[in-house]
Amino acid sequence: MFIMFRIKFFIKQLIVIFIVLPLLCLLAILSRFKTREFDVGMGPIPLINNIYHKMALQLYGYKSETFVNSVYFITSEFDYRGDLLSIKSRFLLDLWLFSRALFKYNCLYIYFNGGPLGAYPVLRKLEPLLLKLALIKVVVMPYGADVYDIRYCANLPLKHAMSADYPEFHQKYELIEKQIRRWTKSSDFVLSGCDWVDYNYHWDRLMLAHFSIDLKRFNNLRTSFEYIEKRVFSSEKPLRILHAPNHKTIKGTSFLIKAVNELQKAGYPIQLNLMEKRPNNEILEEIGKSDVVADQLVIGWYAMFALESMALNKPVICYLRQDLIDLYYSADILKDKDELPFINARFDTIKEVLKDIVEGKVNLNEHGERGLAFTKKYHSIESVGKVFDEVNIKLGINKI
Repeated sequence: MFIMFRIKFFIKQLIVIFIVLPLLCLLAILSRFKTREFDVGMGPIPLINNIYHKMALQLYGYKSETFVNSVYFITSEFDYRGDLLSIKSRFLLDLWLFSRALFKYNCLYIYFNGGPLGAYPVLRKLEPLLLKLALIKVVVMPYGADVYDIRYCANLPLKHAMSADYPEFHQKYELIEKQIRRWTKSSDFVLSGCDWVDYNYHWDRLMLAHFSIDLKRFNNLRTSFEYIEKRVFSSEKPLRILHAPNHKTIKGTSFLIKAVNELQKAGYPIQLNLMEKRPNNEILEEIGKSDVVADQLVIGWYAMFALESMALNKPVICYLRQDLIDLYYSADILKDKDELPFINARFDTIKEVLKDIVEGKVNLNEHGERGLAFTKKYHSIESVGKVFDEVNIKLGINKI
């Protein structure tokens, strides 16, 4: 059995090296002479942020398209979906997506695990060369797991959480290290931010995070929600907390549950709503019914769930690392540390913070209003689109 597996593996490698690779080289050269349809392509990982990135680029006049090889439960609103094609082989599907990209896009916005060839050992090493051969510019940015070389994690509780939630993740550190090095060296532009800076050793542009959000989409939702001038919580109207963890230990979920249970036993009117693996529209609906949203209590920075909550004028509890705050302030990205609208709480302080909220010591309305203003300034499609426009101009991406 093992010998047969090795023989099949060897044959596949020969096919890749002597047939697939020469064919891709030929296609890359031929694509240079084709007028491409889009300025920017984004994929193939089905992240909801790609949808907002497309909108941000379109706002500044770039013709862009999202493409994916599969979809998650969160959303399926992508332009070109490989999962809807009749190609059954994942390898052939990814070859098709890459070949199509050669002839469709003048620039690719990708993450550090690469483009459509990123899953294949031989091809992922040569993907940057093939894109250069095709004269396609590459903007690379992190999203999380693509750069989490946990050996360099400065946050020890997060390192423990990664081991708990993903016990086999440490086996990928060599792969992650190589893909960080590969795309940092071979891409035309590197964007970084969040706590990803712990793992990126270089960036051409630093942002608080490249997460973007279309605030117009939230206008009707936001105005339809109940706004209470002064919030008083009781057994009939308890403090309603929403928490939607996709990684429970990393998010500090157990500490949040423990804090809520202890406060409930002490007589505090408090209610926790946990939502896991639910579509984005259901999450947004529940955000609207909540008084406060609890996001990440371990990582040390915020992400899309927090931005969607703040776009709906909801106060957000989230742990922000002081060294990251200092970094973005020193880099003149964060203009004032007081701009940060979050109710800052770690896994070990969440109980006291919730207690203060119930007792009226925290102005939830103020945090909600500041959160919306913060999102408009740093994460609207207008603000992120401006950054992308500056990047594209620097790279010489001409609008079609």
